[in-house]
Amino acid sequence: MKNLFEYSLKELQEKLHNKEITISDLVDASYNRINEVEDQVKAFLTLDEENARKQAKELDGKLSAAESLLFGMPIGIKDNIVTKGLRTTCASQFLSNFNDPLYDATVVQKLQEKNTVTIGKLNMDEFAMGSSTENSSYQNTRNPWNLDYVPGGSSGGSAAAVAAEEVFFSLGSDTGGSIRQPAAYCGVVGLKPTYGLVSRFGLVAFASSLDQIGPITRSVEDNAHLLQAIVGHDKMDSTSANVEIPDYSESLKDGVKGLRIGVPKEYLGEGVSEEVKASVKEALKKFEELGATWEEVSLPHSKYGIATYYLLASSEASANLARFDGVRYGVRAENSDNMIDMFKNSRAQGFGEEVKRRIMLGTFALSSGYYDAYYKKAQKVRTLIKQDFEKVFEDYDLIVGPTTPTPAFKIGEETDDPLTMYANDILTIPVNLAGVPGISLPCGLSSNGLPIGLQIIGKHFDEPTIYKAAYAYEQATDHHKKRPQLGGAK
Repeated sequence: MKNLFEYSLKELQEKLHNKEITISDLVDASYNRINEVEDQVKAFLTLDEENARKQAKELDGKLSAAESLLFGMPIGIKDNIVTKGLRTTCASQFLSNFNDPLYDATVVQKLQEKNTVTIGKLNMDEFAMGSSTENSSYQNTRNPWNLDYVPGGSSGGSAAAVAAEEVFFSLGSDTGGSIRQPAAYCGVVGLKPTYGLVSRFGLVAFASSLDQIGPITRSVEDNAHLLQAIVGHDKMDSTSANVEIPDYSESLKDGVKGLRIGVPKEYLGEGVSEEVKASVKEALKKFEELGATWEEVSLPHSKYGIATYYLLASSEASANLARFDGVRYGVRAENSDNMIDMFKNSRAQGFGEEVKRRIMLGTFALSSGYYDAYYKKAQKVRTLIKQDFEKVFEDYDLIVGPTTPTPAFKIGEETDDPLTMYANDILTIPVNLAGVPGISLPCGLSSNGLPIGLQIIGKHFDEPTIYKAAYAYEQATDHHKKRPQLGGAK
């Protein structure tokens, strides 16, 4: 019998209904694999095995009533998405005591309505601040393709768990590329939806105008099914968009004939490795063979994306993380002489270095005398970046380029150089600033056997066209069929 992780959602549901397998078998497959490789990959912070196995047994008896393709499917949840009764830490010591949240995030509620089985909570950069998952205060997650390398971040645990076949799919969050970049590094499919398409209620906020929850899967089709389950207007989220929701799998197989693709010259310029450029150019040739056309375009203000992003995201983080003070939220420092000392000590002890760095930068940018010079100016540049996308989308259906400038880097290689670390998100950040959707899917391997990601960007709420193009490319190639052989240093 084939490894269960090699089947699609549709195939697994068919097997369930034919009584070839049970939901308990699927949950067993997840935990057996976790027992086999988790000490190497370190993707999970918390497992919920007792509840998962109990739920699987209950669902085995309800199988005939299954309506969703997600029925009974094991899933991993990024640890900044609140889960009722299940520890949620944001990979921070500050929330190490948040063992029993009182509610579920909206996306978790929606998945429960589809009867998915939560396997556990996945590692991440602390409060989603990072590009390698090395900023977790608990452990370093490793890339399943080579354990010496990072899985990307901040959703590194979410991508690594899917790549290592510990779960069938997972949820991540994307503020500046935190779904797409780890998806590229780990050779899986990750979508950052249009801002507002998926509710942020229950997502612990980093930068509220940029954060978006999205799906990470092994295939484009499974990604579309998972997105379908979590989208929709939510009255609990004031930024939730009240738009008509299409069937994302309906036009999946329509092909790309006549599709117009723009390729930003800035996305294949300086800093992008030759291997990545070659893989993207091969992908563009494949799109031509499939009937699409492409031309070089320009997104001139994207070069200001990193500076703009880190000013705006840090400013919003400074405001959002003010609630973590040891009183309202978080672990309280012991032995403080007074309330002010207690605040200071709690934050000093609870937050890691990267979180402190961004809070300080954001507080500075918002402070009197600097607000206009930094924060306000960054908002103006953000508008210019958004207008660049709008201008290109007047003539083109999609924008295509690499997800990251290079494949994954070695653990510890960039931890002492924050600016180099920030540059890993140079190709994903503009998408968040503009609020448009983008997907990453595998398009090749580097000379040292690490995945390379192709990024496809669409118009606001035009996820169907992104999926259509991604699916056509995926079916015409075999990059998504390649699996990591867990190796490298333990």
